[in-house]
Amino acid sequence: MTLVALAQTLGGFLLLFGGGELLLRGAVGLARSFGLSPLLIGLTVVAAATSMPELMVTLTAGLDGLTDVGVGNVVGSNIANILLILGAAAVIHPIQTHPRMVRRDAGAVLIATALFAGFGVTGPLGWVHGAIMLALLGGYLWFSYWNEVAANRDRPAEQADLARLGWAPAGTRLALVAVAAGAGGLVLGSDLLVAGAVAIARAAGISESVIGLTLIALGTSLPELATAVTAARHRHTDLALGNALGSNIFNILLVLGVLVLIAPVRLAAEVLRFDLWVMVGVTVLLIPIMLSGWRISRLEGGLFLALYAAYIGIQFAP
Repeated sequence: MTLVALAQTLGGFLLLFGGGELLLRGAVGLARSFGLSPLLIGLTVVAAATSMPELMVTLTAGLDGLTDVGVGNVVGSNIANILLILGAAAVIHPIQTHPRMVRRDAGAVLIATALFAGFGVTGPLGWVHGAIMLALLGGYLWFSYWNEVAANRDRPAEQADLARLGWAPAGTRLALVAVAAGAGGLVLGSDLLVAGAVAIARAAGISESVIGLTLIALGTSLPELATAVTAARHRHTDLALGNALGSNIFNILLVLGVLVLIAPVRLAAEVLRFDLWVMVGVTVLLIPIMLSGWRISRLEGGLFLALYAAYIGIQFAP
């Protein structure tokens, strides 16, 4: 049984990574085909595409009655997006920040995180909370679009950043095939990953919420990690930062919003006691680091990686 569970988990990881990558490329190709702006691609296509693994795993877990896995996946993924993904990108090349991104996008991440923490502490999350989250996501996307249009800026740098993503299907048909194949990989991969990880957790006596916070969260963050490393290698770290912030917003407002529409969710005691506050803490920590010299330095990236290693170590400490 353990070997089967390990094979399921490994297969799920590979399908999630491949499916998320293919979905991302197809979505970018579709956006180009329909003439969407780099702004909308970044806020919707890229962030939503790289959040699809979290969405599929969380919904699969929720439909199977494993809401602890789903919530742990979102909390763990948001922690990984800041500490692991931004840390790795900053170590490769310092990440430049600017006031608009801090005010709008980092501020939105902070508000979404505080909202989720407040909902989680006060009781189970139900459909009303889910409706509020989804409405806020729509409001954020509309405000971001309006903000960019009002700025009336040229976007050659953003076009260059988008090109740094590499290959994307040319033509609507090929892009649709890539999106469909990527989504299929995500569905199958999420099924395999949840089944394998839960089996391993039960066999080892580890709680399902811890597995969601670590193994599954890391697996579903691989598309963001791949995007961040690619962007950092080409010194377009603003794309890595924007994708990480956007993914955290989507994870809370979209992924959890849809999950609690399916069934009421009560946060596990261990998540309420520790992990939720780690997520809040690293989100708050990110703001002054972004403001300090308007960059995330290699040293600060190394600090993020060290904090993530310590967090993972605490999860598996006896």
